[in-house]
Amino acid sequence: MRRLAGAGVVLPLAVSALVGGSAGTSVASPGAGPTAVVSMGDSYISGEGGRWQGNSLTNTGNRTGTDRAWVSGSTYDPTKVYGTTADGCHRSDSAEVRSAGAVADMAVNLACSGATSENVFRASNGGVSFKGEAPQADQLSAVAAANNVKVIALSVGGNDLGFADIIKDCALDFVLWNSYCYDDQQYAVDQKIDGVMANVGKSVDEIRAVMRAAGYTDSSYRIVLQSYPSPIPRGAENRYTQSDWSRLNTGGCPFWNRDSDWARDSLVPQLANRLKGVAAAKGVQFLDLRDMLQGREVCARASKLVSTSAPASAKTSEWARWIDSSETQGPVQEDMHPNYFGQLAAGRCLNLALAQPATSASSCKNTPGADQTGMFLTSAP
Repeated sequence: MRRLAGAGVVLPLAVSALVGGSAGTSVASPGAGPTAVVSMGDSYISGEGGRWQGNSLTNTGNRTGTDRAWVSGSTYDPTKVYGTTADGCHRSDSAEVRSAGAVADMAVNLACSGATSENVFRASNGGVSFKGEAPQADQLSAVAAANNVKVIALSVGGNDLGFADIIKDCALDFVLWNSYCYDDQQYAVDQKIDGVMANVGKSVDEIRAVMRAAGYTDSSYRIVLQSYPSPIPRGAENRYTQSDWSRLNTGGCPFWNRDSDWARDSLVPQLANRLKGVAAAKGVQFLDLRDMLQGREVCARASKLVSTSAPASAKTSEWARWIDSSETQGPVQEDMHPNYFGQLAAGRCLNLALAQPATSASSCKNTPGADQTGMFLTSAP
Protein backbone atom coordinates (compact mmCIF):
# COMPACT_ATOMS: atom_id res chain seq x y z
CA MET A 1 0.00 0.00 0.00
CA ARG A 2 1.36 3.37 -1.01
CA ARG A 3 0.40 6.44 0.98
CA LEU A 4 0.70 9.94 -0.37
CA ALA A 5 2.74 11.86 2.19
CA GLY A 6 1.74 15.49 1.74
CA ALA A 7 4.99 17.37 2.17
CA GLY A 8 7.03 14.37 1.06
CA VAL A 9 5.86 14.28 -2.53
CA VAL A 10 8.68 15.83 -4.47
CA LEU A 11 8.80 14.91 -8.13
CA PRO A 12 11.71 16.68 -9.78
CA LEU A 13 11.74 16.31 -13.50
CA ALA A 14 14.49 15.00 -14.78
CA VAL A 15 18.21 14.50 -17.52
CA SER A 16 30.29 12.18 -15.15
CA ALA A 17 28.53 13.71 -18.28
CA LEU A 18 29.36 11.01 -20.83
CA VAL A 19 27.25 7.96 -21.48
CA GLY A 20 28.08 5.43 -24.13
CA GLY A 21 31.76 6.21 -24.23
CA SER A 22 34.43 8.68 -23.28
CA ALA A 23 34.75 12.08 -24.88
CA GLY A 24 38.37 11.24 -25.47
CA THR A 25 41.45 13.29 -24.81
CA SER A 26 42.29 14.50 -28.30
CA VAL A 27 40.61 17.52 -29.81
CA ALA A 28 38.61 17.00 -33.00
CA SER A 29 37.47 19.75 -35.35
CA PRO A 30 33.92 19.84 -36.71
CA GLY A 31 33.62 17.17 -39.35
CA ALA A 32 36.41 15.08 -37.84
CA GLY A 33 36.67 12.62 -34.97
CA PRO A 34 33.90 10.33 -33.71
CA THR A 35 30.36 11.50 -34.41
CA ALA A 36 28.20 12.20 -31.39
CA VAL A 37 24.56 12.58 -30.45
CA VAL A 38 24.09 14.65 -27.29
CA SER A 39 21.11 14.98 -24.96
CA MET A 40 20.60 18.07 -22.82
CA GLY A 41 17.96 19.27 -20.38
CA ASP A 42 15.87 17.52 -17.76
CA SER A 43 14.69 14.15 -16.48
CA TYR A 44 12.47 13.33 -19.44
CA ILE A 45 15.57 12.86 -21.54
CA SER A 46 18.19 12.04 -18.89
CA GLY A 47 16.64 8.62 -18.35
CA GLU A 48 14.87 9.14 -15.02
CA GLY A 49 12.72 6.08 -14.29
CA GLY A 50 14.74 3.75 -16.50
CA ARG A 51 15.19 1.38 -13.58
CA TRP A 52 11.67 0.02 -14.01
CA GLN A 53 10.08 -2.38 -16.52
CA GLY A 54 6.44 -1.65 -15.76
CA ASN A 55 4.84 -1.39 -12.31
CA SER A 56 4.24 -4.22 -9.84
CA LEU A 57 2.57 -4.40 -6.43
CA THR A 58 5.26 -6.82 -5.26
CA ASN A 59 7.61 -4.99 -2.88
CA THR A 60 10.25 -7.71 -2.46
CA GLY A 61 12.92 -9.39 -4.56
CA ASN A 62 12.95 -8.27 -8.16
CA ARG A 63 9.39 -6.84 -7.82
CA THR A 64 8.01 -9.50 -10.21
CA GLY A 65 10.76 -8.74 -12.70
CA THR A 66 10.17 -4.98 -12.90
CA ASP A 67 13.23 -3.80 -10.92
CA ARG A 68 16.37 -3.74 -13.06
CA ALA A 69 18.43 -2.65 -10.03
CA TRP A 70 17.77 -5.90 -8.17
CA VAL A 71 20.89 -7.86 -7.20
CA SER A 72 19.69 -10.68 -4.96
CA GLY A 73 17.43 -11.15 -1.95
CA SER A 74 16.59 -7.65 -0.74
CA THR A 75 19.69 -6.03 -2.24
CA TYR A 76 19.34 -3.37 -4.92
CA ASP A 77 22.03 -1.46 -6.80
CA PRO A 78 20.70 1.54 -8.79
CA THR A 79 24.17 2.02 -10.32
CA LYS A 80 23.33 -0.97 -12.53
CA VAL A 81 20.96 1.41 -14.33
CA TYR A 82 22.13 4.94 -13.51
CA GLY A 83 25.87 4.35 -13.17
CA THR A 84 27.74 7.03 -11.26
CA THR A 85 24.69 9.35 -11.46
CA ALA A 86 22.51 7.09 -9.26
CA ASP A 87 22.56 9.70 -6.49
CA GLY A 88 21.92 12.68 -8.72
CA CYS A 89 21.15 13.18 -12.40
CA HIS A 90 19.78 9.66 -12.97
CA ARG A 91 21.20 9.16 -16.46
CA SER A 92 20.03 5.67 -17.26
CA ASP A 93 21.45 3.08 -19.60
CA SER A 94 18.16 3.21 -21.51
CA ALA A 95 18.00 7.02 -21.86
CA GLU A 96 16.77 8.32 -25.18
CA VAL A 97 20.17 8.88 -26.78
CA ARG A 98 21.25 5.41 -25.64
CA SER A 99 18.11 3.81 -27.08
CA ALA A 100 18.11 5.66 -30.41
CA GLY A 101 20.26 3.05 -32.13
CA ALA A 102 23.30 3.62 -34.30
CA VAL A 103 22.71 7.29 -35.07
CA ALA A 104 26.27 8.29 -34.11
CA ASP A 105 29.52 6.79 -32.84
CA MET A 106 29.01 8.33 -29.41
CA ALA A 107 25.99 8.85 -27.16
CA VAL A 108 26.66 11.72 -24.74
CA ASN A 109 24.08 12.40 -22.02
CA LEU A 110 24.45 15.81 -20.35
CA ALA A 111 20.82 16.00 -19.18
CA CYS A 112 20.07 15.90 -15.47
CA SER A 113 17.00 15.06 -13.42
CA GLY A 114 15.56 18.26 -11.98
CA ALA A 115 17.35 20.62 -14.36
CA THR A 116 15.80 23.92 -15.44
CA SER A 117 16.72 26.22 -18.30
CA GLU A 118 19.26 28.10 -16.17
CA ASN A 119 21.13 24.83 -15.71
CA VAL A 120 21.50 24.70 -19.49
CA PHE A 121 22.74 28.28 -20.02
CA ARG A 122 26.48 29.00 -20.05
CA ALA A 123 27.80 30.25 -16.72
CA SER A 124 28.95 33.42 -18.47
CA ASN A 125 25.36 34.13 -19.49
CA GLY A 126 23.41 33.34 -16.35
CA GLY A 127 23.90 29.59 -16.20
CA VAL A 128 23.89 27.84 -12.84
CA SER A 129 25.72 24.68 -11.81
CA PHE A 130 23.49 21.80 -10.71
CA LYS A 131 24.12 18.68 -8.64
CA GLY A 132 27.84 19.33 -8.60
CA GLU A 133 28.14 19.79 -12.36
CA ALA A 134 28.84 22.83 -14.51
CA PRO A 135 26.00 24.25 -16.62
CA GLN A 136 25.22 21.92 -19.49
CA ALA A 137 26.18 24.38 -22.23
CA ASP A 138 29.66 24.64 -20.71
CA GLN A 139 29.88 20.86 -20.65
CA LEU A 140 28.79 20.85 -24.29
CA SER A 141 31.75 23.03 -25.18
CA ALA A 142 34.16 20.25 -24.20
CA VAL A 143 32.10 17.61 -25.98
CA ALA A 144 31.96 19.68 -29.17
CA ALA A 145 35.73 20.13 -29.13
CA ALA A 146 36.48 16.43 -28.68
CA ASN A 147 33.82 14.98 -31.00
CA ASN A 148 32.00 15.66 -34.23
CA VAL A 149 28.58 16.51 -32.82
CA LYS A 150 25.81 15.79 -35.30
CA VAL A 151 22.67 15.91 -33.12
CA ILE A 152 21.69 17.71 -29.91
CA ALA A 153 18.36 16.58 -28.42
CA LEU A 154 16.90 19.05 -25.91
CA SER A 155 14.09 18.57 -23.37
CA VAL A 156 13.62 21.57 -21.12
CA GLY A 157 10.89 23.80 -19.71
CA GLY A 158 8.92 21.35 -17.57
CA ASN A 159 10.77 22.19 -14.39
CA ASP A 160 10.62 25.91 -15.18
CA LEU A 161 6.86 25.54 -15.44
CA GLY A 162 6.64 23.61 -12.18
CA PHE A 163 5.55 20.13 -13.32
CA ALA A 164 6.55 18.65 -9.97
CA ASP A 165 4.31 21.02 -8.02
CA ILE A 166 1.44 20.50 -10.44
CA ILE A 167 1.60 16.73 -9.98
CA LYS A 168 1.94 17.07 -6.23
CA ASP A 169 -0.96 19.49 -5.85
CA CYS A 170 -3.29 17.51 -8.10
CA ALA A 171 -2.51 14.29 -6.24
CA LEU A 172 -3.10 15.95 -2.88
CA ASP A 173 -6.41 17.34 -4.09
CA PHE A 174 -7.47 13.75 -4.80
CA VAL A 175 -6.18 12.27 -1.56
CA LEU A 176 -6.75 15.02 1.01
CA TRP A 177 -9.04 17.77 -0.17
CA ASN A 178 -11.66 16.09 -2.35
CA SER A 179 -11.36 18.94 -4.83
CA TYR A 180 -10.09 19.62 -8.35
CA CYS A 181 -6.75 21.17 -9.17
CA TYR A 182 -7.07 22.03 -12.85
CA ASP A 183 -8.50 25.52 -12.51
CA ASP A 184 -5.89 26.88 -10.10
CA GLN A 185 -3.09 25.09 -11.92
CA GLN A 186 -4.17 26.36 -15.32
CA TYR A 187 -4.09 29.91 -14.00
CA ALA A 188 -0.56 29.38 -12.65
CA VAL A 189 0.60 27.88 -15.94
CA ASP A 190 -0.80 30.79 -17.91
CA GLN A 191 1.07 33.24 -15.68
CA LYS A 192 4.39 31.45 -16.18
CA ILE A 193 4.40 30.05 -19.68
CA ASP A 194 5.61 33.11 -21.61
CA GLY A 195 8.67 33.37 -19.40
CA VAL A 196 9.26 29.63 -19.62
CA MET A 197 9.22 29.73 -23.42
CA ALA A 198 11.61 32.66 -23.42
CA ASN A 199 14.04 30.57 -21.38
CA VAL A 200 13.62 27.59 -23.69
CA GLY A 201 14.45 29.87 -26.60
CA LYS A 202 17.48 31.14 -24.74
CA SER A 203 18.58 27.54 -24.15
CA VAL A 204 18.61 27.01 -27.90
CA ASP A 205 20.57 30.24 -28.35
CA GLU A 206 23.11 29.13 -25.76
CA ILE A 207 23.63 25.84 -27.56
CA ARG A 208 24.08 27.66 -30.86
CA ALA A 209 26.61 30.03 -29.27
CA VAL A 210 28.68 27.16 -27.87
CA MET A 211 28.69 25.30 -31.17
CA ARG A 212 29.66 28.39 -33.16
CA ALA A 213 32.50 29.09 -30.76
CA ALA A 214 33.68 25.51 -31.33
CA GLY A 215 33.78 26.12 -35.07
CA TYR A 216 30.52 24.53 -36.13
CA THR A 217 28.17 26.08 -38.65
CA ASP A 218 24.48 25.94 -37.83
CA SER A 219 23.90 23.57 -40.76
CA SER A 220 26.62 21.11 -39.71
CA TYR A 221 24.46 19.59 -36.96
CA ARG A 222 20.85 19.66 -35.84
CA ILE A 223 19.02 20.56 -32.65
CA VAL A 224 15.90 18.54 -31.84
CA LEU A 225 13.64 20.28 -29.33
CA GLN A 226 11.08 17.88 -27.90
CA SER A 227 7.89 18.12 -25.88
CA TYR A 228 6.57 15.97 -23.04
CA PRO A 229 4.28 12.92 -22.96
CA SER A 230 1.42 12.59 -20.50
CA PRO A 231 2.17 9.91 -17.87
CA ILE A 232 -1.53 9.57 -16.93
CA PRO A 233 -4.53 8.77 -19.16
CA ARG A 234 -7.80 10.55 -19.69
CA GLY A 235 -10.40 9.81 -17.05
CA ALA A 236 -12.44 7.56 -19.33
CA GLU A 237 -9.29 5.59 -20.21
CA ASN A 238 -8.38 4.86 -16.58
CA ARG A 239 -8.94 1.23 -15.55
CA TYR A 240 -9.66 2.19 -11.92
CA THR A 241 -12.78 3.94 -10.73
CA GLN A 242 -12.29 7.31 -9.06
CA SER A 243 -14.92 6.48 -6.44
CA ASP A 244 -12.59 4.52 -4.16
CA TRP A 245 -8.88 4.31 -3.26
CA SER A 246 -7.81 1.94 -6.04
CA ARG A 247 -6.23 4.76 -8.02
CA LEU A 248 -3.94 5.47 -5.10
CA ASN A 249 -3.37 2.09 -3.47
CA THR A 250 -3.41 -0.17 -6.52
CA GLY A 251 -2.76 1.89 -9.61
CA GLY A 252 -0.54 4.67 -8.28
CA CYS A 253 -2.43 7.34 -10.21
CA PRO A 254 -4.30 9.44 -7.61
CA PHE A 255 -6.04 11.98 -9.86
CA TRP A 256 -9.66 12.87 -10.48
CA ASN A 257 -11.07 12.32 -13.98
CA ARG A 258 -11.52 16.05 -14.49
CA ASP A 259 -7.92 16.77 -13.58
CA SER A 260 -6.68 13.85 -15.67
CA ASP A 261 -8.55 15.17 -18.70
CA TRP A 262 -7.09 18.62 -18.14
CA ALA A 263 -3.54 17.29 -17.90
CA ARG A 264 -3.88 15.03 -20.94
CA ASP A 265 -5.89 17.26 -23.25
CA SER A 266 -5.04 20.80 -22.11
CA LEU A 267 -1.75 21.10 -20.23
CA VAL A 268 0.36 18.67 -22.27
CA PRO A 269 -0.91 19.99 -25.64
CA GLN A 270 -0.53 23.62 -24.50
CA LEU A 271 3.11 23.03 -23.63
CA ALA A 272 3.72 21.05 -26.82
CA ASN A 273 2.20 23.75 -29.01
CA ARG A 274 4.27 26.46 -27.38
CA LEU A 275 7.46 24.42 -27.69
CA LYS A 276 6.66 23.86 -31.35
CA GLY A 277 6.46 27.63 -31.72
CA VAL A 278 9.89 28.07 -30.13
CA ALA A 279 11.37 25.45 -32.44
CA ALA A 280 9.93 27.20 -35.49
CA ALA A 281 11.15 30.60 -34.33
CA LYS A 282 14.67 29.28 -33.72
CA GLY A 283 14.84 27.21 -36.89
CA VAL A 284 15.32 23.86 -35.15
CA GLN A 285 13.56 20.52 -35.41
CA PHE A 286 10.56 19.73 -33.23
CA LEU A 287 9.71 16.26 -31.89
CA ASP A 288 6.21 16.14 -30.40
CA LEU A 289 5.87 13.42 -27.76
CA ARG A 290 2.40 14.36 -26.42
CA ASP A 291 0.90 11.07 -27.68
CA MET A 292 3.92 8.82 -27.17
CA LEU A 293 2.43 7.09 -24.12
CA GLN A 294 -1.17 6.92 -25.35
CA GLY A 295 -2.67 3.71 -23.93
CA ARG A 296 0.59 2.95 -22.09
CA GLU A 297 0.15 5.51 -19.28
CA VAL A 298 -0.03 4.67 -15.60
CA CYS A 299 -3.49 3.11 -14.98
CA ALA A 300 -4.39 3.05 -18.69
CA ARG A 301 -7.10 0.52 -19.59
CA ALA A 302 -5.01 -0.76 -22.49
CA SER A 303 -2.09 -1.74 -20.22
CA LYS A 304 -1.59 -3.94 -17.18
CA LEU A 305 0.27 -4.05 -13.90
CA VAL A 306 3.07 -6.61 -13.95
CA SER A 307 2.22 -9.78 -12.02
CA THR A 308 3.05 -13.47 -12.08
CA SER A 309 0.30 -13.93 -14.65
CA ALA A 310 1.27 -10.84 -16.67
CA PRO A 311 5.09 -10.67 -16.92
CA ALA A 312 6.88 -7.43 -17.73
CA SER A 313 6.52 -6.73 -21.43
CA ALA A 314 6.76 -3.68 -23.65
CA LYS A 315 3.64 -4.96 -25.39
CA THR A 316 1.37 -5.17 -22.34
CA SER A 317 2.93 -3.29 -19.40
CA GLU A 318 2.73 0.41 -18.58
CA TRP A 319 5.44 2.63 -20.08
CA ALA A 320 5.54 5.17 -17.24
CA ARG A 321 6.42 5.03 -13.55
CA TRP A 322 3.56 5.24 -11.07
CA ILE A 323 3.44 7.37 -7.93
CA ASP A 324 5.14 5.55 -5.06
CA SER A 325 5.31 8.36 -2.53
CA SER A 326 6.21 6.08 0.37
CA GLU A 327 9.32 5.07 -1.59
CA THR A 328 8.85 1.34 -1.01
CA GLN A 329 10.35 0.77 -4.48
CA GLY A 330 13.04 3.38 -4.98
CA PRO A 331 13.14 7.19 -4.81
CA VAL A 332 10.06 9.26 -5.49
CA GLN A 333 11.95 11.34 -8.08
CA GLU A 334 11.42 8.48 -10.53
CA ASP A 335 7.62 8.86 -10.37
CA MET A 336 5.64 10.03 -13.40
CA HIS A 337 8.48 9.54 -15.89
CA PRO A 338 8.80 7.20 -18.86
CA ASN A 339 10.18 3.91 -17.56
CA TYR A 340 12.53 1.51 -19.33
CA PHE A 341 9.92 0.64 -21.95
CA GLY A 342 8.98 4.29 -22.41
CA GLN A 343 12.60 5.26 -22.88
CA LEU A 344 13.10 2.61 -25.54
CA ALA A 345 10.10 4.15 -27.28
CA ALA A 346 11.52 7.68 -26.98
CA GLY A 347 14.80 6.47 -28.43
CA ARG A 348 12.96 5.00 -31.39
CA CYS A 349 11.13 8.31 -31.84
CA LEU A 350 14.43 10.19 -31.98
CA ASN A 351 15.81 7.68 -34.48
CA LEU A 352 12.79 8.19 -36.73
CA ALA A 353 12.95 11.97 -36.38
CA LEU A 354 16.57 12.05 -37.53
CA ALA A 355 15.46 10.69 -40.89
CA GLN A 356 13.32 13.81 -41.34
CA PRO A 357 14.47 17.29 -42.45
CA ALA A 358 16.40 19.24 -39.83
CA THR A 359 13.65 21.85 -39.45
CA SER A 360 10.68 19.49 -39.57
CA ALA A 361 7.98 19.06 -36.92
CA SER A 362 6.80 15.51 -36.26
CA SER A 363 4.59 13.78 -33.71
CA CYS A 364 5.62 10.33 -32.47
CA LYS A 365 2.98 7.75 -31.59
CA ASN A 366 2.86 4.09 -30.60
CA THR A 367 1.07 1.18 -32.20
CA PRO A 368 -1.36 -0.50 -29.76
CA GLY A 369 -0.11 -3.92 -28.68
CA ALA A 370 3.36 -3.41 -30.16
CA ASP A 371 6.70 -2.70 -28.50
CA GLN A 372 8.97 0.25 -29.28
CA THR A 373 9.50 -0.98 -32.84
CA GLY A 374 5.90 0.06 -33.51
CA MET A 375 6.58 3.76 -32.97
CA PHE A 376 5.77 5.93 -35.97
CA LEU A 377 5.74 9.60 -36.98
CA THR A 378 2.94 11.84 -38.21
CA SER A 379 2.92 15.57 -38.86
CA ALA A 380 2.87 17.52 -35.61
CA PRO A 381 -0.51 19.15 -34.82
